[in-house]
Amino acid sequence: MGIAGRGPRALGHFLPSALIVCLLFVALLMIFLYAPTEASMRDLQRILYLHVAVTWSGLCGCGVMGLCGAAYLARRNLVWACWSQAAAEVSWLCVTLTLITGSLWARNAWGVWWTWEPRLTSAFVLWLILAGAFLARAGMEDLHLRARTSAVLAILAVCDIPIIVMAARWFRGMHPVAPQMDPRMRLVLLVAFLSFATFFAFLTLQRRKQLGLAVRATSLTAQADLPRALHQP
Repeated sequence: MGIAGRGPRALGHFLPSALIVCLLFVALLMIFLYAPTEASMRDLQRILYLHVAVTWSGLCGCGVMGLCGAAYLARRNLVWACWSQAAAEVSWLCVTLTLITGSLWARNAWGVWWTWEPRLTSAFVLWLILAGAFLARAGMEDLHLRARTSAVLAILAVCDIPIIVMAARWFRGMHPVAPQMDPRMRLVLLVAFLSFATFFAFLTLQRRKQLGLAVRATSLTAQADLPRALHQP
């Protein structure tokens, strides 16, 4: 049976995935076939498009994480906690990819895999905050205590975002502030960012649904166990 035979619900799940695959495919084609070859680094420079795309996707995800964390602290609604956690997990993935691709690029551009340059260091601090939030959440069973702790760490992570963005301007580092680029390179950067941002937003939405189901299952289990606990001698 084909997709159309499974009803509009199945079609509604298939179309977003197909659209995202097409966007990623177009972005990769533009990276490898449309973008001009950089004079000094040659084809190795193409990793920059992926690096910038995942970096800005991660920073946007961190912004969503912090806003949802603040919304939970204000409303005490676990829906916001689920959104914040989903955004945090996907942002951690993006920041991890940022550090990996950045190291690959730095090895060829600067001759080292890693240097404690201000922007790299502040990005690593963000990665540590996100990873610490996962560890803290894993050790807590109470849903609201877990949500409060995660929300505070999410807001702390957001405070690191301006440092990452402005590090090249505020501190003396190796990252270029505003490099001159061919207009075609800028177009490829934009397409790559929009494509990967859409992909990571889709992952966040799917993870949010999973977390919502998990919270609901935990709440139903607690409600079912309460009468039994009250009737125990």
